[in-house]
Amino acid sequence: MVWLGIWIPFLGTVLGASCVYLLKKCSPLMTRCMSGIAGGVMVAASIWSLILPSIEESVYLGKFSFVPCLMGLWLGVVLLLVLDRVIPHMHINQEEEGPESHLSKTTKLMLAVTLHNIPEGMAVGVVFAGVLSGQVEMSLLSSFVLAAGIAIQNFPEGAILSLPLKNLGMSRYKAFALGAISGIVEPIASILTILFSKWILAGLPYFLSFAAGAMLYVVVEELVPEMSEGEHSNWPTICFMIGFTLMMVLDIALG
Repeated sequence: MVWLGIWIPFLGTVLGASCVYLLKKCSPLMTRCMSGIAGGVMVAASIWSLILPSIEESVYLGKFSFVPCLMGLWLGVVLLLVLDRVIPHMHINQEEEGPESHLSKTTKLMLAVTLHNIPEGMAVGVVFAGVLSGQVEMSLLSSFVLAAGIAIQNFPEGAILSLPLKNLGMSRYKAFALGAISGIVEPIASILTILFSKWILAGLPYFLSFAAGAMLYVVVEELVPEMSEGEHSNWPTICFMIGFTLMMVLDIALG
């Protein structure tokens, strides 16, 4: 069941990338709405699936139960900040980050998505590691809820990557393949996290909030600016709230 669970987010990316066979192009407003949904899901998942469990696992610290969560959050932010500076990549809006390089636009787009998929894979790995240990208050169902939530937000991410690649002149098959492959880092990160679960479980509150901090960094640094670009529209904000409330309901009702 755990093996199945860690592949669910990758399935979301694959389904999103398959949009190249259904849509001729992705309008700017549609791209912004997809970013809104992805951002809303990630914020809700960070709160209910990672931050709150991190605090609950630290209740023995009393009034200082926030300390592991606080430290983990900032460690996650710092990691993504460093990776953003040392890895050349390009956002959907063609804005480049990282050191100068001669890499193609396609490669830089792939690196951007791959870079920001790492914390999501770690988040799934951490919660399933907790389930496998049997030592923490984490249910298999709540872990699947998080995996499903990540898959939901991976769907628009897969589409946002594969459709622009097709618009750059790439064949539908190649655009789909690259869009799908960009998500393979998530199950890899999940598996590596589980393999090191012996050390991770000793500091589980830190690792839960670490994944949350990295995910929130992605939302604020990339998804929020993308959903706010261009001509003013309320739809991206509405889509953000749809994603947020959908993940909140899933986590509370099923988790």
